[in-house]
Amino acid sequence: MSHTAHIRSHRKPRRSASTIAMRTGVAGGVLSTLAVAGASGAAHAAEPVTQTLELPTLTADLAAQVAQSADVTQQAAASYQLQAERDAAAAKAAKQAKADLAEAKKKAAEAKKKAAEAARKEAAERASRAAERTTLSASADTGSSSTGTGSSTSTSTSTSTATGSAAAVVSFVQAQVGKAYVSGATGPSAYDCSGLVQAAFKQVGISLPRVSQAQSTAGTQVGLDNLQPGDILYWGGAGSAYHVGVYVGGGMFVGAQNSSTGVVERPLSYDPPSGAVRVL
Repeated sequence: MSHTAHIRSHRKPRRSASTIAMRTGVAGGVLSTLAVAGASGAAHAAEPVTQTLELPTLTADLAAQVAQSADVTQQAAASYQLQAERDAAAAKAAKQAKADLAEAKKKAAEAKKKAAEAARKEAAERASRAAERTTLSASADTGSSSTGTGSSTSTSTSTSTATGSAAAVVSFVQAQVGKAYVSGATGPSAYDCSGLVQAAFKQVGISLPRVSQAQSTAGTQVGLDNLQPGDILYWGGAGSAYHVGVYVGGGMFVGAQNSSTGVVERPLSYDPPSGAVRVL
């Protein structure tokens, strides 16, 4: 035996012709399948060319739709903003109208108050003129009667029978007749109603409150049918009086009436008082 007889031969075994033929057929079938697949793949590969050509058109349409949507959104936002501005303007106008209405009501109330005050003054003036005419007529009648009897009689309704401190108060207020009425004035050239009364009683050492409301409760309440010279007359309620004056006797009083008349001496019928207080 050769010394290499135990070593396996590296030569490949011979294949039979049938085996080779079978493998050749398989390979041919595989190649045919690949060829068909290649052809089919080539046919399918041609289709994306058409789709690729359509992509720019689809993209342009989408861009147009987006732009249109953006325009609609912008228009809606502008519409909302315009509506908000209109609502704000309407609210502002309503607020201003409310303020104007309140101001108009205030002015109307002031005008009504002024008209009422003017009417009151006018009524007081008419009453004063009527009282003066009545006094003049009575004086004329008295003069005629005196002439018929051969006697001469002179009567002055402003003559006071006051004595002492009351006489001093009466004398002072009568001396102020004809001076001006100025709201808040306390003399010596002008007075308001309570300023005149306060100044009169200051002459006899009596310190009265400054305003008419307090002066109407400064002394003892007395009836209007029991007045004495020097009594303080008041108009309105006791403690809430809006006007004061001084009774000087003979049915007359002196008071700082208003800016039109100033300080005057008038009969009680000119402006009947509500009550009276006695300080002296």
